[in-house]
Amino acid sequence: MKLKFYGAAQEVTGSNHILEGDGVTIMVDCGFFQGVKVCDDKNNDPFPYDVSKVDALFVTHAHLDHVGRIPKLMNEGFKGRIYSTPPTREIAKLMLEDTLNVIAREAKADEHEPLYGEDAVKKAFEHWEAVPYDQDVTFKDDLRVRFRDAGHILGSAMIEMVHNGKKLIFSGDLGSSSVLMPESALLSGVDYMVMEAVYGDRVHTDLAERANRLRDIVLDTIKHDGVLVIPAFSIERTQDILFDLNKMVEANEIPEIPVFVDSPLAIKVTKVFSENPSYFNANIQNAIKGGDDIFKFPKLRFTERSQESIAIKDVPSPKIIIAGSGMSNGGRVMHHERNYLPDPNSTLLLVGYQAVGTMGRALQEGAKSVRIFDEDIPVNAKVVTLQGYSAHKDMNALVEFVSEMQDSIKKLFVVHAELGAGLFFAQRVRDYLGVDARLPKPGEEVEIDF
Repeated sequence: MKLKFYGAAQEVTGSNHILEGDGVTIMVDCGFFQGVKVCDDKNNDPFPYDVSKVDALFVTHAHLDHVGRIPKLMNEGFKGRIYSTPPTREIAKLMLEDTLNVIAREAKADEHEPLYGEDAVKKAFEHWEAVPYDQDVTFKDDLRVRFRDAGHILGSAMIEMVHNGKKLIFSGDLGSSSVLMPESALLSGVDYMVMEAVYGDRVHTDLAERANRLRDIVLDTIKHDGVLVIPAFSIERTQDILFDLNKMVEANEIPEIPVFVDSPLAIKVTKVFSENPSYFNANIQNAIKGGDDIFKFPKLRFTERSQESIAIKDVPSPKIIIAGSGMSNGGRVMHHERNYLPDPNSTLLLVGYQAVGTMGRALQEGAKSVRIFDEDIPVNAKVVTLQGYSAHKDMNALVEFVSEMQDSIKKLFVVHAELGAGLFFAQRVRDYLGVDARLPKPGEEVEIDF
């Protein structure tokens, strides 16, 4: 059979892989390439294969770099079924509906046709089935596909395929030791793996140190009577931060100050989290059973309407604003950054991966000024990166994950990594574990004995 890599090959985003052979064509993920704009050239390009011949699409999780181009797939003739876990289907629907607004706005500004519209999103979900973890979907009687818990975000999954007595894994994104999610499922007998390595060349802050650093940043912001602005991804990052702030307030580690979740999407996603407690790890499930509302504490406000968002500016400092988007390439956070980046008493806290070409990446790399809404905004605020909030495994955890399967793996294909990080991780796996690891090129096809 053939493995084909049409996205996230020698780059982080644009997840899109295909397994083809024995009369079956299965796609894994169909996400956006992320950078300056949603509708950049790569997302507009036609798919480099006949989408009508794809039998099924398996979705690892609901981040846009894994689901963003699915409606475009429908427009280009996809007729197969789409499979994901139940929370992934629910959150992906929210993500894609929210993205319609961005697509429409960009199309209008650039005077081009939208990448896709509401009809394509609706059509996708008419094809979309929810399948629980560890339940087989069978093709031609001898190819079995199932979802295994990836521990990345709510409902995230590795795709496990078994055929001719061999096992192939598409890792999707692998979770770090999350405060909310369980550990990634243990795997064995794996022959081939397509594996992410976003942080294949660095180590994260551990959970305890992460919480301590967040507490210190909050206390420093209060001391300087400033504003803490957190560009946060709507899925997982926002909920992790709320959980940590909730614990700090309840333990009197920080005083009660106004905290705003200023993202309609994050508010909706937080509701999905609250309605699916069985997907949390055992500690969180026990806390909830004990009566702890993990996403609620005094002076926390969810500002869904635009008028409420605008009014945040009138609330006296100190305060905390958690707003989308996570890479500062759109959304309400840009209004807050325009207001508070010039303020030396305020802090911008980056808590996730910042793609090349985004404003978040520029700020992370020390930009002294950024352009927001056609204005040059000076950056006088502190800009702090806290990698402990990454929902991805770091270098050490990734190597440990592979080590559990090192005796069986014939080939490891490293994806979802910038070139330097991917090469570093592949070399580390070869040196430490003796596993044949390599980085496929964009568009490359590889034959495997599967």
